[in-house]
Amino acid sequence: MSFVKPFNRRKLIYPVLFLGMLSLAFQGFAQRDPEPKPKPPPLNRILFIFDASQSMLGRWQSDTKFNYAKRIMSELLDSLSTVPNIELALRLYGHQFQFPPQQCNDTKLEVPFGPGNAYKIKNKLRSIEPKGTTPLAYSLEQSAKDFPPCTNCRNIVLLITDGIEECSGDPCAVSRMLQKNGIILKPFIIGIGHDFNTAFNCVGSYFDATSERDFKKALNVVISQALNSTTMQVNLLDEAGKPTETDVNMTFYDAVSGKIMYNFIHTINNRGLPDTLILDPLITYNLEVHTIPPVSLDSLTLSPGKHTIVGINAPQGYLQLKMAGSSVASKGLQCLIHPAGKKDILNLQLFGQTEKYITGHYDLQVLSLPRLFIPNVEIKQSTTATIEIPEPGIAVIRKYFNGYGSLYLEDKNKLTWIYNLDENQIQETLFLQPGNYRVIFRPKTARHSIYTIENKFTVTSGKTSDIVLYK
Repeated sequence: MSFVKPFNRRKLIYPVLFLGMLSLAFQGFAQRDPEPKPKPPPLNRILFIFDASQSMLGRWQSDTKFNYAKRIMSELLDSLSTVPNIELALRLYGHQFQFPPQQCNDTKLEVPFGPGNAYKIKNKLRSIEPKGTTPLAYSLEQSAKDFPPCTNCRNIVLLITDGIEECSGDPCAVSRMLQKNGIILKPFIIGIGHDFNTAFNCVGSYFDATSERDFKKALNVVISQALNSTTMQVNLLDEAGKPTETDVNMTFYDAVSGKIMYNFIHTINNRGLPDTLILDPLITYNLEVHTIPPVSLDSLTLSPGKHTIVGINAPQGYLQLKMAGSSVASKGLQCLIHPAGKKDILNLQLFGQTEKYITGHYDLQVLSLPRLFIPNVEIKQSTTATIEIPEPGIAVIRKYFNGYGSLYLEDKNKLTWIYNLDENQIQETLFLQPGNYRVIFRPKTARHSIYTIENKFTVTSGKTSDIVLYK
């Protein structure tokens, strides 16, 4: 006797429901914004270049300048010891040789970069007695060797001094060189006891500390600016001055070194505003927006801790390239885009594509046979300029002999060269624009020019012309 188990509808329904819910869940995940892997933050490396020249023994308000400065520095170092992703180093000058005589190479890296070495810097400052002169430019130049190679580091110099250059060096030129070579960011300088703005403004960001209170405040401000990024918004403006343009890459270059710092594809966020970018405020930027043609903004500076908004005129429209009919000849057909009246090539656009361009006038050179020149095409804001060329015809050239020949466009009793035939092929198939043509040919085996032959033919859109040479 056979036994047939009754069909259980519940056991079928539950798996089906589960699979349906699972499918909906996957669809929900697919619709979410992708979660990019966060780029690791750069390591902040701060080099303190500290003045230990003889003048730092001078009385300030409550103590000598050196004693007060190192006391406030010690407090700062205590707070930095708990800050993640930071390394510190100390270079001193004027501390090894007594003045006089003047020793203009009196500088030394006393505490190299390393994690958790704030206490080493504090201990070194306690053991120092100011002695010598002020070789600022030389000390700054030597600091280039203090930063070990690193692919993801911010190299920051903080110079603390109570005097200006005393060894005929040029701190401004040295600072420019270090920044141009991408060794350091724009330095910070704190001037103790006097206003040295004129001397140091060209070196970096100068902070005046004419009083003890000013010094403490300046030191805290410098560290805050050195460690904190700031925000920026780039408005790509249309012809009405509204920030509606988007979805194009923006490259931020270091204006001094020329190094590529950031690439962001411009985005309008879910509030309808250009998205907020987080940038290093210590860098002066040259911004290039990769529209066609590109637009740029040079010497862009940010105010640390403040949201900066910049606007760039980038009105755009569209250019669509089409070919009449449905011929396969349009596949791969290219067009060179030039600024109107200029030879510069802005883009090579394929037929069947639509591209965005900055509004204006353009000359088009279609790389067909023969080439078509379409001058002064206007691209308007948020509209599409459509260029349609005729469907080509097909010319099948049968030579039956290998030989030498060329194809010419014939117009008003004038021949314009179009194409050289392949001397090693006895048959060629060419897509040609409608028009009147002449092929001129001589076989390789024919040793006299009298054996040159000509064949006239006409090409019609969508039609095939059979041209037979030497039957």
